Amino acid sequence: MLKVALLGAGRIAKVHAKHIDDNPDSVLFSVSGHSSESAKKLAEKYHAKVLSVEEAINHPEVDIVLIATPNDTHADFARQAARAGKAIFCEKPIDLDIERVKACVKVIKDSGVPFMVGFNRRFDPNHAGLQQALSEGAIGKLEHVQINSRDPSPPPAESFPDSGGIFRDMTIHDFDMARFLLQEEPVSVFAMGAALVNPEIAAGGDLDVISITLQTASGKLVTINNSRRSGYGYDQRVEAHGQLGSLQVNNVPSTTVIKMTEDHGIQSQKPLYSVLDRYYDAFNGQWKAFIAAVKDHKPVPVTAEDGLKALLLAEAAIESYKTKKVVSITL
Repeated sequence: MLKVALLGAGRIAKVHAKHIDDNPDSVLFSVSGHSSESAKKLAEKYHAKVLSVEEAINHPEVDIVLIATPNDTHADFARQAARAGKAIFCEKPIDLDIERVKACVKVIKDSGVPFMVGFNRRFDPNHAGLQQALSEGAIGKLEHVQINSRDPSPPPAESFPDSGGIFRDMTIHDFDMARFLLQEEPVSVFAMGAALVNPEIAAGGDLDVISITLQTASGKLVTINNSRRSGYGYDQRVEAHGQLGSLQVNNVPSTTVIKMTEDHGIQSQKPLYSVLDRYYDAFNGQWKAFIAAVKDHKPVPVTAEDGLKALLLAEAAIESYKTKKVVSITL
């Protein structure tokens, strides 16, 4: 049984705690949180200890450190855990600063510990099925991928200063999804954006509606459309177009009930509203994959290098938006 030290006691940490507890090969050993009260409540729920971050990372019984703390703490905690010889699961991003990420990746490589980044969408059955179909040549040579990712509503205003901005905080998932589906690295990026949704986002110097085009050396294109607001639910759609046709992943509705009447036409249910509902299976699947890799001493499916490359794409997109030019990048 692999014992897990959970760093963080917020919303995403609670999701991880459940999947740790549900997995027959892992157990929640301890919780460390900025708020001692929230850490205590979460630890009590799963009969775990409450430890400081330092105590948890260096505890001799801990096998795995799961980092679900604020973004600007990830790299420091990851380096500490790597030097302590612990396996590490880290929520995205590894850090908001490229140089700090590179330094962290070096420590992880030198330590040789398993390290996995939390790009959960790779483990969504729908996206994984799309990727498998592409790999099997279901639509022949891939030509274009379109990713639509729109949040139901903007995040709380207090989260803006620490988020790193929409490219690093939100689109980073879509950059990883693009790489996952392409199986070929993008070599150029062009980004446009605006602040149309929330005046507080604009006042903070960030964007809330963006469109990005990526291109690979062979010419494959990816279009990413993001918005901080949909109004109708968590909009998560992907289309892959190739020489023989297309593959699509559509939104998951709250129910599959469809109403058909003469007066009102055909009506279906809205997409699931919460990221935690839409990607419940993905969060569970990524933890299973990580535990299996650690247990069987096999490579993790999403590496520190994947985290670095997604952030490099985010930085290139930011440069493109600011300069209004296509930016070349080597991953």
